[in-house]
Amino acid sequence: MADLRTTLLGWIDQDQDNILQFMQTMVHTRSPNPPGDTREVMALVRYYLDSCGLAYAMVNRDGTMPNLVATQAFAAGPKHLVLNGHIDVFPVETSEGWSQDPWDGHVDGTIWGRGSADMKVGTTASILTYVYLSRLAQHFAGKLTLTVVSEEESFGPNGARHLFDACPELITGTALLNGEPSGASVVRFGEKGALWLRITVQTPGGHGAYPHLSPNAIEKALELIIDLKTLAQVDFQEPDVVVAALERSRADYDRAYGEGASDLARKVTMNIGTISGGSRVNMIASRCTFDVDIRLPNGADADDMLARIEVLRDRHQFTYEVLLLNRPNWADPNDELALIVADTADAVTGIRPVPAVSLGNTDARLWRYRNVPSVVYGPSPRGMGSTNEHVPIAEALNVVRCHVLSAAAYLLQKA
Repeated sequence: MADLRTTLLGWIDQDQDNILQFMQTMVHTRSPNPPGDTREVMALVRYYLDSCGLAYAMVNRDGTMPNLVATQAFAAGPKHLVLNGHIDVFPVETSEGWSQDPWDGHVDGTIWGRGSADMKVGTTASILTYVYLSRLAQHFAGKLTLTVVSEEESFGPNGARHLFDACPELITGTALLNGEPSGASVVRFGEKGALWLRITVQTPGGHGAYPHLSPNAIEKALELIIDLKTLAQVDFQEPDVVVAALERSRADYDRAYGEGASDLARKVTMNIGTISGGSRVNMIASRCTFDVDIRLPNGADADDMLARIEVLRDRHQFTYEVLLLNRPNWADPNDELALIVADTADAVTGIRPVPAVSLGNTDARLWRYRNVPSVVYGPSPRGMGSTNEHVPIAEALNVVRCHVLSAAAYLLQKA
């Protein structure tokens, strides 16, 4: 492995300028979702794989959201490592607050721009891992599959979800490595769940001078929100292995994501994201609609939460729609790939990442739902979904090194 490691690291150093140019071009090539049209940036990925002489298949549900799957078979072996990255990014609502053009991909010791951290640097690491290991196929056993998908930010049906519908036998594998933002100090082995609801309160309404004739839908919605917040105190049983890992990583977790983040990983949280109601200042609002984002830690049950919300309907007349349900998920934090990534990151960066659960969701959950150990290791989420999103060059290259060496160690053919 020592000689193989030297060869791979040498290639990354030799190709550094080209790697950074590819990352810069990825960021410069706009792919905001919505609307989710990623054809131009996927063309860039395809051109690069074509130039390397590597075959792939396009597995598309929507014409503007292409997905790419490529598989390299090595010597006979039981392992099948899947690499997964997405190429859609959050929109940029305004360029105000950005020190650089958010779509420029400017490089000055740092790669700036929307999608740099989430997750075009990580997706580049997946692509390069596939390319470099394909050059040294004689050293590996099993299979390596690259998946580059076009719809992750909205959790829609056109990305990795479509791959599991269309070709699950090609992309399930025995382990998954994903380069979503994590930071050098943590390696993610699980995620909180997400339950998004759209709740509507309706009343007869009327003239504002006659409030005795009808309750106000906005005021009723506020009363309901107060009661909803109490559901965050629900009791649940956390898996022991998750508790042990999160307790061990507490200090590093908080350093990576802010004071209190480690506690939030183990709590139910609620956020009222939007609210609208009423038509005029002098009218009793007859309708109020709001969206609530409920995050569920591992051990909490989404069906139990929905049952508790149903109970509230006896006290508050309302209707609701489930917009999204991603259940909490986790894999063994001491799984082979997780330990390989931690060891490799330690050797590459001098920082040994601790196991952590993500507060947000990634496509890795789809593999964990199928009991496939899934590891997320990528750059820090600096400015992710906000302003001045960026990744320092040194960190971007270290993510590439970690992914390439980790995949090589996992698939290395035993003597």
